[in-house]
Amino acid sequence: MRAWRLAGVVAGAVMVVDQASKQIVVSAVARGSRTNIFLGVDLTYVRNKGVAFGALGGGGGLVTALTMGAVALLALYFAFHTSTPYLWLPFGAVAGGAFGNLADRLRDGGVIDFIDPILWPAFNLADAAIVLGILGLLYVIEGPRLQR
Repeated sequence: MRAWRLAGVVAGAVMVVDQASKQIVVSAVARGSRTNIFLGVDLTYVRNKGVAFGALGGGGGLVTALTMGAVALLALYFAFHTSTPYLWLPFGAVAGGAFGNLADRLRDGGVIDFIDPILWPAFNLADAAIVLGILGLLYVIEGPRLQR
């Protein structure tokens, strides 16, 4: 139960920070505008109706179903491996990021993206949590084996 609680705290924190940052962008940045915040990274406000980088744009229910299915499979894996040290941290990050983006999709029909680096599609903090969480999952699951 401790691992589930810790994962829930991480997921909740990711969702709160993600949703708060998106609301700040919505209230302070004109849709489609671009402001350079530092070398090579712009602050913008765009809506992404697809999954990562706009793939499956207009997928609507399919995108939601894929997201829920992926999180359900990850939760199932986590349920059988809660004793794995620190697995709760990347699981919570991925789940929180996925639910943060899903909240946008259900509320607004698309995900709010606002971090726009040169040569990379715009993304948000939930996306960053998902990517870092997946990298963390790979490390927690495979890392100790690589050291043997």
